[in-house]
Amino acid sequence: MMNLWKRSLAARFICFTLLSLMLSQAIVFFISWDEHGQTIRKSAKGELLSRCASLARVLEATPPALQTDILNASNTSSARYWISTSGPKDASAWREEAWERLAQPLPRVSFRGHNAPAEVRPDFARNNARNGDASPLQWIDLKPEAWPLSRPAKFLYLDDATGMGLAVQLAGGAWLNTVFAKPAQDGFWTSQSTLALGLSATLLSIIAVFAARGIAQPLRRLAVAAEALGRGQQVVPLPETGPDDIRRTAEAFNRMQERLHRFVDDRTRMLAAIGHDLRTPLTSLRLRAEFVSDEDIREKMLSTISEIQTMTEATLAFAREDAAAEDTRTVDLSALVESLCDDLAELGHDVSFSERQKISYSCRPDALRRACRNLVENAIRYGERARVSVERKADSIEIIVSDDGPGIPDSDHEQVFTPFFRMENSRNRETGGVGLGLSIARTIVRHHGGDIVLTNAQKGLRAAISLPPLDGGPPPVGRPATAAAGRDVVKTLDPVPRGISARANHRDDGAYPEHAV
Repeated sequence: MMNLWKRSLAARFICFTLLSLMLSQAIVFFISWDEHGQTIRKSAKGELLSRCASLARVLEATPPALQTDILNASNTSSARYWISTSGPKDASAWREEAWERLAQPLPRVSFRGHNAPAEVRPDFARNNARNGDASPLQWIDLKPEAWPLSRPAKFLYLDDATGMGLAVQLAGGAWLNTVFAKPAQDGFWTSQSTLALGLSATLLSIIAVFAARGIAQPLRRLAVAAEALGRGQQVVPLPETGPDDIRRTAEAFNRMQERLHRFVDDRTRMLAAIGHDLRTPLTSLRLRAEFVSDEDIREKMLSTISEIQTMTEATLAFAREDAAAEDTRTVDLSALVESLCDDLAELGHDVSFSERQKISYSCRPDALRRACRNLVENAIRYGERARVSVERKADSIEIIVSDDGPGIPDSDHEQVFTPFFRMENSRNRETGGVGLGLSIARTIVRHHGGDIVLTNAQKGLRAAISLPPLDGGPPPVGRPATAAAGRDVVKTLDPVPRGISARANHRDDGAYPEHAV
C-alpha cells in the first residue's frame, strides 16, 4: 500500500478525496444530527397534539357507551389513549403508568419477539418504565392558543427522545390521557446512508483518477523528453497546453531545448572556423620546413608540426563529438558489436565475440561503435587479445571488453578518463597519442545515458560499457531503423581501425573521420 502511495499520483488523489469526503460527512453529521433530532421531536409533538384534539372532539360527540371502543380503535403501537376520572397530579407516577400501558399488547395483535410492531416493542416500554424515576418531571400547562382545542391541557416529556404525554379535560369532566413514544431511529450508518456514501466515494475516485491522469500524463511526457534530451536525441517540442502551471513548464522545457541547440550550433560553427584557421598556418609551416637544408632539423620540425596537428584534430574531435548530427536509430546491439569484432578479426587481430541474445537498442550507432572500437583496440594493443560480449542485466545493458594484459592501477581507473592524461610521457605515435581517447569514448557513452567502468580481473583489464535500458516514450526525431536491420546498418560503417586511445589513454591519432568531426 505504501509503495502504491509513493508511486501513484492517482492513489494519492483518491486517498485525499476519500478523506475529504469522510471529514465533510462527519462535520455535516455533527452539525445536523442535533437539529435533526429536534425536528423529529417537534414533528412528533405536533402529531400528538393533533391526534389528541381530534379524539377529544370525537369522544365528546359520542355516547359514553361507545367511548371504550373508540379508544381501543384509536390505540396504535406508538400511542395509547385512556380516560380517567381525575386529572393527573404526580408526573412520575403518570409516566410509569404510561410506559406500562405502552408495554401492553394491542387487542388481537401478537407482540412476541420479532413479530411486534416496529414502532414500540414491549421491551422498549418496560425499559423506559424501569428508568422512569431517573429524573424529576413536571407537567407543562398548555394554553388554549398553543394547541388546536380552546381549553388548557397538561403536557409532559417522558424522555429525551420522542416519548411524551398529554392530558386534557373533556366536556363531561373526565380526563383524556394520551401517551406517545417511538424507539430512537437507527444511527447515521444506515443501509441507505452507507450505499449513498459508497456511491459518492466511487464517483469521486473515478473523477480523481481522471484528474490525476490529466496531471501525470504531461509530467510523464516531460520526463521522457528530458531523458531523451539528456541522451543527445533531438526531441520534438512538447505541446504547450493544459493548466497554467503545466503549460509554463512545457514552455520552459521547449525554451531550454532551443537554447541548448543554439549553443551547440554556435559552438560547432566556432570550432569549424578554428579548425580551418589552424590548418592554414600549419600547412604554411610544413611547407617552410620542407625548405630547411639541415635534414635533422627538418625532420624534427616536421615531427613537431605533425604532433601539433594531431593534438589540434583530436581536441576538436573531443569538443565537437556531442555536436555530431547523427540520427538516433534502433539497431541490434549484439549485431553492431559483432560486426566490429568481425572487421578487426579480418585485419588479423585476436578478437572473439560471445554470441548472446538479440538486443534491440535505440542509439547513435556510429558513435557507439567508435566507443566500442576504442576499448577493443586498446585490449588488442596492450592485452594481446580481446574478448567481447553483450549482456542484458536487470537494470542495464553491458558491453564487456576483457583482455589478458597487465591491467591499470586502481588509483588511475578514473584519472585515465581525464583529457590529455597519459601514463607515459612520450607523444610517440607508435606508443600513444595526446591522451583524449578514453575521454572521447566516455563522452559518447555518457551521451547515451551510460558510463564506462574499468576493473582489474585476475588476469587483464575488464572494461564495461553500461547503457540504461530503454523504457519507451515518444520517438526521437530521426530516421527509423528496425532491429532486424542492425547488422546491415553497422556493416556499412568504416571498417578501418581508428586507433583512439585505450589502455591508460595511451593512443590517440585523431580518432574520427572527417565527416564526423
